[in-house]
Amino acid sequence: MNSIIEAAQAKRAAPVLSTSPMTLHLLQPHEYGRWDAFVRACPDATFFHLSGWQKVIEGSFGIKTWFYYVQQDGQILGVLPLAEIKSRLFGHSLGAMPFCVYGGPAATSDAARAMLDTAADELAQKLGVGHLEYRGMQRFHPDDASWHTKELYVTFRKEITGDDEANLNAIPRKQRAMVRKGIKLGLRGEVDTNVDRMFDAYAHSVHRLGTPVFPKKYFAMLQEVFGDECEVRTIVTEDNRLVAAVLSFYWRDEVVPYYGGGMDLAREVAGNDFMYWNLMQAAAARGCRLFDFGRSKLGTGAYDFKKNWGFTAQHLPYEYKLYAASALPDNNPLNPKYQLFIKMWKKLPLPLANFMGPYIVRNLG
Repeated sequence: MNSIIEAAQAKRAAPVLSTSPMTLHLLQPHEYGRWDAFVRACPDATFFHLSGWQKVIEGSFGIKTWFYYVQQDGQILGVLPLAEIKSRLFGHSLGAMPFCVYGGPAATSDAARAMLDTAADELAQKLGVGHLEYRGMQRFHPDDASWHTKELYVTFRKEITGDDEANLNAIPRKQRAMVRKGIKLGLRGEVDTNVDRMFDAYAHSVHRLGTPVFPKKYFAMLQEVFGDECEVRTIVTEDNRLVAAVLSFYWRDEVVPYYGGGMDLAREVAGNDFMYWNLMQAAAARGCRLFDFGRSKLGTGAYDFKKNWGFTAQHLPYEYKLYAASALPDNNPLNPKYQLFIKMWKKLPLPLANFMGPYIVRNLG
């Protein structure tokens, strides 16, 4: 008798294998809710897999996107957002969402992931792109020689606690002194409901670096589409002078400072140092336990700044599959062929740079 009962219990506990086939689909606006429900539950997914990026990227830049998903028995098993960049200057590519540091297939089954790979491969061939690009913290195809990677980007991620004193003491001494300088000078952080001050600080900062600025409507759309998961934090002096600002994303138990910039005043008052500390405080109070300082290129000032905070660099093994191209892309400011452009851009009057920047940056991705 016991053996019969045990057999019945085992039968009920065993997973029911579906006989329905998996099917591939393109996301429709009325399906955003179920797409995002899957993304929020999928361990492999990131903030940059959310459906809102389709509206942001297409609406801000006019870039064509394809949001593929695989389902079985009405349940989504995997997603893959893709976008096409077509530029005479920077080439023709298909890949993860432009301006997003992470992206690629996120799936709960190997079969679904394979189906998404096939869809991306077929689309890349149909469009005639030079290459296909996935962006992940780990390689998606470590054993497939047709997918290449290179050393260019790293990310900086570090755990934080709910204790401000512990978080401050975890910052190396010299960097901690800069944070304390901003505190002593009476700097304070404010959360803005618009992107006006943030755009001023960001545009000023990137112009100083010789980089084209994003359109203001892009930042406004990020704030509108992602709501409470997108925060604009502005740093001001005691007499309300603008020092710096940062637009951050909140995802699960992480905070991701994403777009930041400072006025010339920031250098005098340790504004950028205070800004990230002020964000860390606010994020910890909100329940975040991981601070994602974001992507940086090897050999840059941003890389050095983040290392000075005690963060350890983690290589980002982005993957590239070549089609019409014969070499891996090298669209980054460290490429010598862009140095003349950067020098010229720095000399442009800021209003002109802000006007021209959005027409150029949409081709960068």
